[in-house]
Amino acid sequence: MTFDVAALPSSPALDDKNAIQTKKRSLVPRTKNQATYVEALRKKEMVYGIGPAGTGKTYLAVAVGVEMYEKGLIERMVFCRPAVEAGEKLGFLPGDMREKIDPYLRPIYDALYDFMGGERVEKMLERGEIEIAPLAFMRGRTLSHAWVMLDEAQNTTSAQMKMFLSRMGENSRMVITGDPSQTDLIDGQTSGLHESMNILRDIEEIAFVEFTNADVVRHKLVGKILHAYDSKNAKK
Repeated sequence: MTFDVAALPSSPALDDKNAIQTKKRSLVPRTKNQATYVEALRKKEMVYGIGPAGTGKTYLAVAVGVEMYEKGLIERMVFCRPAVEAGEKLGFLPGDMREKIDPYLRPIYDALYDFMGGERVEKMLERGEIEIAPLAFMRGRTLSHAWVMLDEAQNTTSAQMKMFLSRMGENSRMVITGDPSQTDLIDGQTSGLHESMNILRDIEEIAFVEFTNADVVRHKLVGKILHAYDSKNAKK
């Protein structure tokens, strides 16, 4: 079964060499930037996917992670994001840890279910082959032989981002996704995403792929809405 990331009829599918193949389904990048992103995810040890919501940053990264897991290139997948809305004080929320953090990681679960099915994902979670946790739980760990993804990275502080990047272990790949224009940090706090991009820009092993509103692959109206907002802001 082939599943295109986008429903945009005006966006032709690119060469099949960019297709992501998993046991449950496959997909083809729908824009040049998406194809560049997939290529970087396969070749580079660390990749930044930067840009607005709806461009496929998270979805494509999960897909490539599943593809690499099924090929035996990595042993597990680790997904995390800063729970800024909960102030990282998850102990005050009802339920166990998974119930507390799940609402913040729903897009990752949705993508995993698409490519692996809910039952398989649940079994892999039980075995520790998939781990989904708040960023705070990464402290003090070394993540080896893993596909490690940090989502919504614009909401990391400088210290959190440095901590995350230093978790990288042997034979691991790291993916950092986010939209620098949509930070939920308290005024005055430096975004770890923005800072790290400036600091690491010249390291050869790290790829930076920047998406634009033209890469939005949700309903075509979303792209027009974002363009309209950008145009208005540009006139201020």
